Formats: sequence, structure tokens, C-alpha cells
Amino acid sequence: MTTNHLRSTIRSIEPDQTTRPSWLTDNAWPYPLQTIDVTGCAVSFTDVGTGPTLLFVHVGMWSIVWRDVIEALCDRYRCVTFDAPGSGLSERPQGRLTLAHAVDAIDTLVRTLDLVDVTLVVHDLGTIAALDAANRWTERVAGLVVINGFGWKPTGPMFRSMLAIMGNSITREIDAFTGWMSYASATRFGVARHWDHATRSTYRHGLKRRQRRSFHRYMAAARRHDYTPIDNTIKQLETRPVLTIFGQRNDPLRLQPKWKARFANATQTVVPKGYHFPMCDNPKLIADTITQWHTRSVTTLGGTETHTEQRRI
Repeated sequence: MTTNHLRSTIRSIEPDQTTRPSWLTDNAWPYPLQTIDVTGCAVSFTDVGTGPTLLFVHVGMWSIVWRDVIEALCDRYRCVTFDAPGSGLSERPQGRLTLAHAVDAIDTLVRTLDLVDVTLVVHDLGTIAALDAANRWTERVAGLVVINGFGWKPTGPMFRSMLAIMGNSITREIDAFTGWMSYASATRFGVARHWDHATRSTYRHGLKRRQRRSFHRYMAAARRHDYTPIDNTIKQLETRPVLTIFGQRNDPLRLQPKWKARFANATQTVVPKGYHFPMCDNPKLIADTITQWHTRSVTTLGGTETHTEQRRI
């Protein structure tokens, strides 16, 4: 879908209240739910809190991965997050699911809510989707927080093989029928280090057969995606404050040093004993890190300067 066609099909609508499914209790997700229309597909999102805007973007699982860090931040920030099309509570669009659908959802959400001075808080494939969307409105971006994510075309046999395996149709269908991925990721090595049994069950409810297929389709799409807009966004954001947060035990591709090569003044944090979801491993410390960095580099300095710092929480 071209950008011009996308913009012609985006409707300026007020977000609608959405029905909370019975399995999603207030304890599991203590925030309001709304939907927006993205080219005929209902996308679920949450908009909670007041203050500077943080837009949380993850593509693959669903937004419950942000629950605890939002709880620690929403008393002083406006926290917005969503389920990518085909994931969580969002509808799956017609046709082959690609990262362009997630990009369109981000673009529509930002424009519909008229978000400005936004700090993008991105994880995994959410990084490339958010940076692609931001190419259309870099003037709205105040800062960037990257959590275990990448923002460039995957290269090297290890990186591309991982995406090829996870995006393979055989892997996808095995997972669709067995659910191995939702169970494997709902452990202390995934999202559930501090979750109780009820929250783990809710997480798996949001990863039913349709959603699991979407996860693998997004992984496959990452190998084919056009990274030109992302490259341009990174160039446009080179003077904005950047914070990278990686789990100590989950950076086999050495992605964090590559962010430092692109943003020399980036603040870099390593979470001790952290894995792929450090915002779930230690949400309070992640929230504190974002708050301190945002106050120092985005709010105080108006997004015009950054500080070089390498530290551990």
C-alpha cells in the first residue's frame, strides 16, 4: 500500500469504546480499551495517564507485555499502546499480513490522537514498525527508547536464519496447532518472571491460533521489508535523545553496540540478568530509567541534546 493511498483511506474518527472480553480481567489489564479503524480493520489501543506522551510499540505478541511498566509510569506520563493488526484484541486485516499493516496502525493512531512531542518506546519488531511510521512525521518525535530491538535491514547468516526459521510456514503451522510459542514465552525467561498464574493464562488467551500465526507472519515480513524509510528516520532523528535498554542475557547479535554506532550520544543501559523482555523482568527499574533519562534529556533539554552514558541498573 502506498503512502498516498494510505492517507486517502485514513478516516478522521473519534476512537470507539471496545468491549472487554471476559477473559481480560481488570487485574490483568487495569486500563480502558478503545478501537480505531485502520483501513477497515479495528485496532485495539489504550490511552491512559497525563503528561508527556510515551507511545509503546511492540509487534508480534500483544500489549500486555507493557502492563507493568505502564502502571509505573502513567502517574506522570500519557501512556499509549496498541495491539498490532492480527495480534491481541485487534482484528486481522484482509490479505497477507505484513509489517506495513503495523506501520499503518501506528500512523493512524498518532494522527487520530494528534500525538505530538512523542517519545517512542519500542521493542523487537516494534522498533522497525515505529521508525517506518515515524518517517511520515519525524517532527512529532521528541525521543526514542529502544528495548531489545533493531532498526536496520537484517544481515548476517545468524540474524537472517533466525527470522527465516521463525517466519517459516512449517514453524507457523506447528505453533498454530501446538501453541508452543505462547507457553515458552510465558516463562521466567520470557514475559512472566514476576507474573502470577492468572496473568500468564491471560497472556496466553491473547495468543490464540490466529494471533500465533500473525506473530510468525510478522517475523517472515521482517526479512522482506523495505528499510529505506527506517534509514531515513534514523538520519532525521540523529540529534534527538536516544536511550537503549537491553537484557544482559539476550543480545546475541550485539545490537546495542550497533545503536551506539548510529547514535554516538545515546544513553545505554544493560539490565542485569535480563532477557528479551526487560520491561517484564524489572518494570520498576525500567520505568525509573526512562523517567530519569526523559527528565534529563527530553524534558529539560527540549530534545535538543543527548548525553553519553553507559551504565547498568
